[in-house]
Formats: sequence, structure tokens, C-alpha cells
Amino acid sequence: MKSDQEQTRIKANFRQSKVLIIDDNDDQWLLMKRAFQESLPEVTPVRAATPCQAITLLEEWQTQEWEIPKLILLDLYMPDNKDGWELLKKIKGMPAPFNQIPILMFSSSENTTDITTAYELGVSSYLTKPVDYESWLTYFQELRTYWWETVTLPPLYFSI
Repeated sequence: MKSDQEQTRIKANFRQSKVLIIDDNDDQWLLMKRAFQESLPEVTPVRAATPCQAITLLEEWQTQEWEIPKLILLDLYMPDNKDGWELLKKIKGMPAPFNQIPILMFSSSENTTDITTAYELGVSSYLTKPVDYESWLTYFQELRTYWWETVTLPPLYFSI
């Protein structure tokens, strides 16, 4: 059983939480959104279907601290991996606090070069993309346990 202090910290993690999900596959998005909402009903998933949409959203949020996502889930192949690599570099090159947001890269690729490159470019985790609803549900339940109930992340502040 979690202590009162732990429960307070967990509740604070959920307050106005948002996750930016960057994935170009409409069918996958439907599965992801449904599983995400079932596993993390307190958190708002925001989708960007293209790298351009993702950058536009992040730029719009630059003046709205409450809009900053707690996590970014980034698909490597959109549809080509060069799009994922370029977007990852752009986000990591943005000013604080955006370059500090944990990025979880997911892909159907289990290629060791992709995995190594992802970590070299600063992702917090690399995950093999689930293929069905039940797997997505498990994925997001584990994401909830780790990123919302276990980890303590530093507050993200705008640099002035």
C-alpha cells in the first residue's frame, strides 16, 4: 500500500497531464487512443500525424506552460525512419523545457542500429511497437505504472 505522501505525488503527476503521441498510422492511432484512455483516463493524449504537426504543436505550447506534455511517444518510421530521426533531433534541439521532455521511441523495428541510434540521440526508452489492442493495453498500463506512479520527474520550467 502506498503512503499518503506517495499518493499525493502520484496525483500531482496526473494533474493536467498530457502526452504527445506522434504516429502517422491512423489504424494504430485508433488502437493506441482507446488503450491509452482505458489505462490513463486522467491523461490527455494529443496526436500529431506528421513531424510538421508535432513541431507546430510544440511551438504553440512554448508560451503556455500548462500545455507542455509530460511525455512524447515518437514513432520512428513516419513512414521512413529519416523522418523520425530528424524530428527527434529537432525536439532535442529545442529550448528548455521541450528538450527535457522524456521521449519514448517506438517502432516495429527491432534493428540494433535503430535502437542504438535512438539512445545515442537521447531517447529515454525504445520500445517495440505492439500490434494489437490487448498488447497496446498492456503497454499503456505499464507506461502508467512506470512514468506516473514510479518515476519522479523534475518540474519543467521555461528558460528566460
